[in-house]
Amino acid sequence: MPNIKSAKKRVKIIEKKTLTNNMIKSAYKSAVKKFEEAVVAGNKEEAKTLMSEATKKIDQACSKGVIVKNTASRKKSSLSKKLNAMA
Repeated sequence: MPNIKSAKKRVKIIEKKTLTNNMIKSAYKSAVKKFEEAVVAGNKEEAKTLMSEATKKIDQACSKGVIVKNTASRKKSSLSKKLNAMA
């Protein structure tokens, strides 16, 4: 445990930021999982709507700095490939 007051404050701030980052990461992973379940089920209309939602969540995670720009781009690309493969 830190002894200096500013270090104690930093520990509290880091804990809050970690919780926020985990929440954002969990939200985008859940959106991707729902999309993939719709793809496996073969429901194309639902997959299209879930694709846009997953893309939005990925973009939000990227803008917050939770995931890197290239990672976000790669994930969106793989999702669109899965959607296009359904046709």
